[in-house]
Amino acid sequence: MAASGKSFLADAGYGEQELDANSALMELDKGLRSGKLGEQCEAVVRFPRLFQKYPFPILINSAFLKLADVFRVGNNFLRLCVLKVTQQSEKHLEKILNVDEFVKRVFSVIHSNDPVARAITLRMLGSMASIIPERKNAHHSIRQSLDSHDNVEVEAAIFAAANFSAQSKDFAVGICNKISEMIQGLATPVDLKLKLIPILQHMHHDASLASSSRQLLQQLVTSYPSTKMVIVTLHTFTLLAASSLVDIPKQIQLLLQYLKNDPRKAVKRLAIQDLRLLANKTPHTWSRENIQALCESALNTPYDSLKMGMLSVLSTLSGTIAIKQYFSSAPGAAATTARSFDLVKLAQECCYHNNRGIAAHGVRILTNISASCQEKDLLPLEQDAVFGLEALLVLCSQDDSPGAQATLKITLTCMVKLVKCRPHLSQSVVESLLAQLHSAQDNARILMCHCLAAIAMQLPVLADGMLGDLMDLYKLIGQSATDKKQELLVSLATVIFVSSQKALSTEIKTVIKQQLENASNGWTAYRIARQASRMGNHDMARELYQSLLTQVASEHFYFWLNSLKEFSQAEQCLTGLQEESSSSALSCIAEALKSYHKGIASLTAASTPLNPLSFQCGFVKLRIDLLQAFSQLICTCNSLKTSPPPAIATTIAMTSGNDLQRCGRISNQALTLSLQMKHSMEEFRNLATRYGDLYQSSFDADSATLRNVELQQQSCLLISHAIEALILDPESASFQEYNSNGTTHVESEYERRMMSVFNHVLEEVESLNRKYAPVSYLASNTCLCNAVIALLKVPLSFQRYFFQKLQSTSIKLALSPSPRNPAEPIAVQNNQQLALKVEGVVQHGSKPGLFRKIQSVCLNVSSVLQSKSGQDYKIPLDNMTNEMEQRVEPHNDYFSTQFLLNFVILGTHNITVESSVIDSNGIVWKTGPKTTIFVKSLEDPYSQQVRLQQQQQQGPAPAQQQQQRTAYSRF
Repeated sequence: MAASGKSFLADAGYGEQELDANSALMELDKGLRSGKLGEQCEAVVRFPRLFQKYPFPILINSAFLKLADVFRVGNNFLRLCVLKVTQQSEKHLEKILNVDEFVKRVFSVIHSNDPVARAITLRMLGSMASIIPERKNAHHSIRQSLDSHDNVEVEAAIFAAANFSAQSKDFAVGICNKISEMIQGLATPVDLKLKLIPILQHMHHDASLASSSRQLLQQLVTSYPSTKMVIVTLHTFTLLAASSLVDIPKQIQLLLQYLKNDPRKAVKRLAIQDLRLLANKTPHTWSRENIQALCESALNTPYDSLKMGMLSVLSTLSGTIAIKQYFSSAPGAAATTARSFDLVKLAQECCYHNNRGIAAHGVRILTNISASCQEKDLLPLEQDAVFGLEALLVLCSQDDSPGAQATLKITLTCMVKLVKCRPHLSQSVVESLLAQLHSAQDNARILMCHCLAAIAMQLPVLADGMLGDLMDLYKLIGQSATDKKQELLVSLATVIFVSSQKALSTEIKTVIKQQLENASNGWTAYRIARQASRMGNHDMARELYQSLLTQVASEHFYFWLNSLKEFSQAEQCLTGLQEESSSSALSCIAEALKSYHKGIASLTAASTPLNPLSFQCGFVKLRIDLLQAFSQLICTCNSLKTSPPPAIATTIAMTSGNDLQRCGRISNQALTLSLQMKHSMEEFRNLATRYGDLYQSSFDADSATLRNVELQQQSCLLISHAIEALILDPESASFQEYNSNGTTHVESEYERRMMSVFNHVLEEVESLNRKYAPVSYLASNTCLCNAVIALLKVPLSFQRYFFQKLQSTSIKLALSPSPRNPAEPIAVQNNQQLALKVEGVVQHGSKPGLFRKIQSVCLNVSSVLQSKSGQDYKIPLDNMTNEMEQRVEPHNDYFSTQFLLNFVILGTHNITVESSVIDSNGIVWKTGPKTTIFVKSLEDPYSQQVRLQQQQQQGPAPAQQQQQRTAYSRF
């Protein structure tokens, strides 16, 4: 039975029904009631998995009550297992509904004669402090146990006291004096004092409590100068200051004082560690004097390990606002050169240090200074940074050890940052990277290729002449088939794709394919094809996808690769577009659409319930609709070429009173063509709206993918604006809102080319508008066709989210009351309100919050009357519909709220609950899900009785009239 339960739990997924959750809980309950201790323990330790799969309160409440029963009646080993489960499931504790009953069962063990049982109970109470912070009986038990003669119980009481102090202000205020007496008391052993001191870090609930705790810690530092005591006290001092935020400058000075004056290396290391913590948390509180003191200590210390620690603090500060304060607030800063500062001297001294870590921090400081303080004359510092980076690159690229690889990563990151803020340095940096590629180790080569690709994405610095070196290296690497070589093949191919600003030459494609055939596996070929699709090299991608079709074992993978092949084929068709040739453009678009329709059919076949490929399908469908809209626009422009000259059209338009006829043929044809233009403009605006919806639904997408979707949306808006400005309404067309797009920072070659097309089209439209009063029909047609062709000639980039989801976020909703059968409605009387409770759980993948985090969840509840029953009454409009919205902030990935809904009209109502999320920047994302339940509004008994009585009273009169009519009708 236990084995079957285990397999069930292993196979169960998030989408199971409530019945499955109950059966899983019953299976574990059987284990808890078993007579064998091993089966009981196995059942207990499997509860966290159950909570992870079914994270809703109704199940978690039942499970914790069962665990509390086990804790109450079981032995100490079982209690220890329950304690571990509780600590692992801390974020689910607030979902316990019967907190009093749960605490009552656990707390009963505190009166046991066994000190170990009492100790486990105290730790259990401490683990539950977040849900019972103000329980006085728990506070009293902890206070009593601190005076126990059993060391295990005292340590457990210290653990519980720390947890309750962090949660409860009353407990912290009450226990502070007790802790102080125990620490200062002569009877308390030193090792116990070392465990009591960290409790003081939680005494930050108000200023007076923090001040008294700080005074106590100050006394302890001076009264107990032993190494262990000073280390624990100083660290507690730092954590208290970081939480209370008031005394951070004083704490920085204190730590710097110990770093300078205390001769013990352990104390110095602790001071450096705490200074790094404060540098990360509050860099704005560091004054110039603090940084200067740290620089002097680093310059004077003879120990490399301490120097590296101090440099790590300074390198952290150099990337924040503190570095600007250091340079700007110096006395006589206007007359001081950058090289005369101690921080710069230290960094220059360390750049060529024989310790790699020290050298890495030195160049990082120089890089951050060059990037942050651009207003100063930093030309010498830039050169120092470049020389230091090149020296480290040569040193670390020859070494395969983990330490060298970590240093190389820092070096390459600094190179990318330096080139980004100082573009004129890019050429020398790229040349040094290419020079080292041949002699470097494989691990270093992979990292260097990533760096080259990152630099080339920002700046087109890889000239055609450099491709020869890359191709020679590619041929050399392709002779081996190790894992590192496979990774290197992908990285090098990416650099080649990025550096080839135009289409790949036949020679390059031949070399890449040959090496892939010789030494690569299918996964490597797929990754290279994916990079080719991302960089717009669709010809290469199509050939690679074609070669992989017969190497997959799954039908879904086959359809996925086939769809990618068709999409690449479609985009390759668009590369044959020629400027000012609308007929060839129409044929190219038709060929592309043919391949896209084949591809979308394969993509639909590749989707599964667990992987529906919703973003991919949405993106491709929008691309198909966009190509069809472009084709329709070109056809309409071709039709307009047969229209009369603008002078005649304007005269006819003025005489007929139809302003739209100014641009078209006489009578109906002109009006039809103009309406087609208007329809085309509305279609592009509709496409822009749909791209916006796709953007809003892609919460887990990376920034490059979102920018790609945004560019597609802007291209739709651009064409609709051009139609309006050139043909439909030249007078009211405005260019102000489009001019700001060119000022944004460009992240990729695709974006750079698209922005160039946008700016060129806008300039053309604006110049045409200024040259001609009514724009010439021929000029407007040519301009629109050229704009479409220019947009289509930029190869489409399929970004990372199309292939790979690095962040995964989903919301699972539960509504109560909920019917047993989903199709069955919930009965509600029409004179009462329905209290609809909406609970939800936010579920994450392996990298939660990688791109953006959920700040709050927006719940929208609406109801629609599906079918009426009974008579029609005149009811106020407010009572006929329910439309409500609430925002809730998830706590430990759980949220809950309630809605009161009216159902005055008798009949069946459809209630829809839709959720969307709001990230930390306040942007709304329509992630879903959408849940529906049915409610049947019934007439209340009293109204029903009154209505029946009225019908009975009115009943005889109509019957009598009917009888009279029947008698008269006989004669």
